[in-house]
Amino acid sequence: MGQWDKRGDHSRRSQAAGRSKGRLLFRKLLFTLLILLLLPLSATAASLTCSRLPMLMKTFLVNHYALKDLTGEIKTHAVDQLIKILDPSKTLFYESDLERLRPVLQNIQGGDCAGLQRVYDLLVARARENEAMVKKILGPDYRLDETAELNINVSKRPYVKTVAEKQELLRKVVQFQIENTLSGGIDLAEAKKQQIHRYELQTMRVVEHTPDKLITNVAESFATALDPHTSYLSPENLEDLRIHMQLALEGIGATLSSDNGFTVIEELVPGGGAERSGLLKPRDKIIAVAQEGEKPVDVIDMDLRDVVKMIRGKKGTHVTLTILRQAERTERFDVTITRDKIDIKEQEAKITYETRTQKGKQYRFGVIDLPSFYGDEKGNKSCTEDVKALLAEAGRKHVDGIVLDLSRNGGGLLREAVRLAGLFIGKGGIVATKDSEGKESILANGSAATGPGDKRSVLTFPAENSRALYTGPLVVLTSRLSASASEIVAGALKDYRRAVIVGSDHTFGKGSVQEVTPLPWDLGGMKITTALYFLPGGKSTQKMGVEADVRLPLWFSLEEIGESELDYPLPVQAIAPFLGTPGNGAPLFRPLQPSLLADLAAKSRARVAKDAKFAEILKSNKEAAAKKGVVRLADLRKELKKENGGKQKETPAEIKKKAREQYAPYVNESVNVLFDLATQESTPPVAGGAR
Repeated sequence: MGQWDKRGDHSRRSQAAGRSKGRLLFRKLLFTLLILLLLPLSATAASLTCSRLPMLMKTFLVNHYALKDLTGEIKTHAVDQLIKILDPSKTLFYESDLERLRPVLQNIQGGDCAGLQRVYDLLVARARENEAMVKKILGPDYRLDETAELNINVSKRPYVKTVAEKQELLRKVVQFQIENTLSGGIDLAEAKKQQIHRYELQTMRVVEHTPDKLITNVAESFATALDPHTSYLSPENLEDLRIHMQLALEGIGATLSSDNGFTVIEELVPGGGAERSGLLKPRDKIIAVAQEGEKPVDVIDMDLRDVVKMIRGKKGTHVTLTILRQAERTERFDVTITRDKIDIKEQEAKITYETRTQKGKQYRFGVIDLPSFYGDEKGNKSCTEDVKALLAEAGRKHVDGIVLDLSRNGGGLLREAVRLAGLFIGKGGIVATKDSEGKESILANGSAATGPGDKRSVLTFPAENSRALYTGPLVVLTSRLSASASEIVAGALKDYRRAVIVGSDHTFGKGSVQEVTPLPWDLGGMKITTALYFLPGGKSTQKMGVEADVRLPLWFSLEEIGESELDYPLPVQAIAPFLGTPGNGAPLFRPLQPSLLADLAAKSRARVAKDAKFAEILKSNKEAAAKKGVVRLADLRKELKKENGGKQKETPAEIKKKAREQYAPYVNESVNVLFDLATQESTPPVAGGAR
């Protein structure tokens, strides 16, 4: 996400950095004063109310990087976003409904709560209409239509105009939902029953989402109208964000999903309380939850988020789950689990090793997979420290090169990205930020290369000891999914000519900085775009991303993935470069030359052209592009059969394994490029680290 976490250790900042910090504190103070106006005088927990919306919106605008005034365009965008939230699949509303809703929704954005009831009543009416239509579609005469086609690209699908059009759309949607259920080994009668219950649940959810709860959606829609990465965070979403960044939570240690009204255990986290109990298994259904000393609460048909909230809790407390297991015989039993701290290990950095042989000599390479730039405010969790340890391990194994895999890394903490880049570069500026006042700050390890008269502040992190740096051959694997903090690292390594960037044509293109601020009184929080960031060469990655030196085919259909494909992206900018080694010293690595990069790219193109797996990927991409988002039921059935050989629902472990196999050609080719790099480089690096 590239958010700027300012809680890290900045004890070595310069006086200029102190002035920058003062500006940030002033802005925080202004932010807090505005927020206090939103709150009641009592210290009790309060909910977001419609009367608070205008001031909440003003607070967003005061703190936003580019947008400061509530224009008609922003109001229109906010209404569009709210309609998307209320009907994301375009199956509820008619086109005529939108004409009636737009002026009402505009008034709600202005703090007029009277229209909330009208919006709610329309939602309930349309949900009940859909439920009735589906029940009629799935009547005694229902038959699967093999010729059915559905446009799954919702953004390019129009809203229906008539009842007949809605019936036809729902018929197609239900056909595909039924087919998906049948592929799991369920017969048609049960599949129909489950689909009817699905729409009954949808109606129930809409009815439960009362006018007061719609206010949260109004706040969310306004935030997303400013840019794709600004958002209002409900208390639940704020907690989810905290868990994601710290890779830890306090709970039972199980991955849960919702299946036709039941909360289902998908996976048991190794070492978690659920696994240690020895009583739970994947596919068990949780039908009731009881807190310590309290009666069980029935959770059948309850929203999954609410069930998860009940199961999470403080370390050392107990929760009792009532389990329904359907195997050879149906069982119902209770399991009491002690909540504990659970590390989400699958998101941590990991290393694997690959070998290549040339002229009888074997080369060994380390592949570091980094799914996110994670960390916590206390320093107990840090992806930089984890990668540093992996590099030390690779050094002990005498590797000949490293692949840093950021291809599925969507970002994370900015401080971790800056520090991690320093493991490969040493001292120097990694990224600069520019705020709404035009003030620029360079974030560096140790120090940055700035010239006389440069008024930019420099915020420094402690530089790594040169003996701990990795200075050998380096490849960074990216894709269109590599975003934000990933682009900072890849872009800095590219600008310093430190690494070969291998991957899709370019990365995602998220060049904005977000600050997350919790709101008092359990109102949740705000994630606001407060700055843009810029690479050492002066360019921003905003919308453009980081271009690959060695291009590989797109990973299946990712051509519509990227910042420029999102709603209301901020424009591209540039600043003066700050590239260079502080003090004009020589770099601790040998910069890559353009001629070498061109040679590596040519060799890769020749390999990819002969690779059967890449040929299959290119063929699939071409076929998907030809369909333009339209899927036929008969084709889906063939594809499902091809994917799982006709077996019933795959386990999460099987799904992960399949994803790894599908992406294996990209990792394999990145190692091939690294092999070419390592065998072409004749001069050894200047300093230590793994080699």
